Amino acid sequence: MYVRDAKNREEVWLLDQIESMGLDETSFRSRDYVVAVDEESGSKAGFARIRVHKIDESADDGRTECCELTSIGVLENWRGQGVGAHIIERLVEYAGDDGFETVYALTSESDYLRQFGFERIDESALPEPLVDRLAQKRDGIDPDAVPLALAVESFDLPDRLREAFKRASEHDGSTESSTESPEDFGIDSESATYKYDTGR
Repeated sequence: MYVRDAKNREEVWLLDQIESMGLDETSFRSRDYVVAVDEESGSKAGFARIRVHKIDESADDGRTECCELTSIGVLENWRGQGVGAHIIERLVEYAGDDGFETVYALTSESDYLRQFGFERIDESALPEPLVDRLAQKRDGIDPDAVPLALAVESFDLPDRLREAFKRASEHDGSTESSTESPEDFGIDSESATYKYDTGR
């Protein structure tokens, strides 16, 4: 399993997944996303993006941009295996490489993000573009969204998620084996004869 930048040809796949999961597709650009991919099968397991917002040049601290972690999605068959954690790790690294000291998130899934070091902040501490974004999210796809912030250097990936990611594999969520046995077809596996009369 590894995380890489999304490719232009994955745009339709990303949009389909975003729609099916009810995630935010505002200002969609495939190049803003990263995708987790299984090395053996080539299956895509999850995705997320960093969205950069321009700040009014009159901002008190001189910042001209801020970044938001958004549209985090892990396909159902890959959940609970650290896929989302590694996607977030990659995006936080990218944010730091681009000179951002803080990554913001606007979500009702704050418990999930807290394990990486995100903390709830007051809405008044949000950069102006994110105040508007929070209102949009609450009016639309995430009525219970709250503002969170992470100091990039404080990001922490729990060891259990790092280890789970190393062993990640696609599963169908069922506990029964999907392999069909000879008995499923009426064949006695010990004598290789038909158990049922075929009428011949």
